[in-house]
Amino acid sequence: MACGAGPSAGTHDLSDLTWASATNGWGPVERDRSNGEQAAGDGRALTVGGVVYGKGLGTHAASSVSYYLGGACSSLTTAVGVDDEVAVGKGSVVFQIWRDGSLVADSGKVTAADAAKPLSVDLAGALEVRLVVTDAGDGVDYDHADWAGPRLVCA
Repeated sequence: MACGAGPSAGTHDLSDLTWASATNGWGPVERDRSNGEQAAGDGRALTVGGVVYGKGLGTHAASSVSYYLGGACSSLTTAVGVDDEVAVGKGSVVFQIWRDGSLVADSGKVTAADAAKPLSVDLAGALEVRLVVTDAGDGVDYDHADWAGPRLVCA
């Protein structure tokens, strides 16, 4: 976990903030793009269930992206789903949000056939938030996972 000040007061798109750490199962975590392939910036527009999202994080199972909050933020809202670049019937993931090492949200299994699923968590007083994507227990093939429109509210 990083030290120092958390985000400034206001509402922030997570993709505009600097993460404390990031790991990704295929290529780098992408800002405002889908996972794509191995190179940075090779993804497409984040699209889940036919809806295009201008802001967000494109990841691939297994992934983890952590942000230092310094106790300055109150909530996180996002929509999550398998990117439309994955054919229906392929890819399945589970999205999790961790607050200071405790699981506070779990999407359950999400597939390419599913619409984006909303997640919202209370982060009041939290020092760190971590966004995790797992392979839903069936391997990582086609697991292009989008954190669509994640917004952090800070005091």
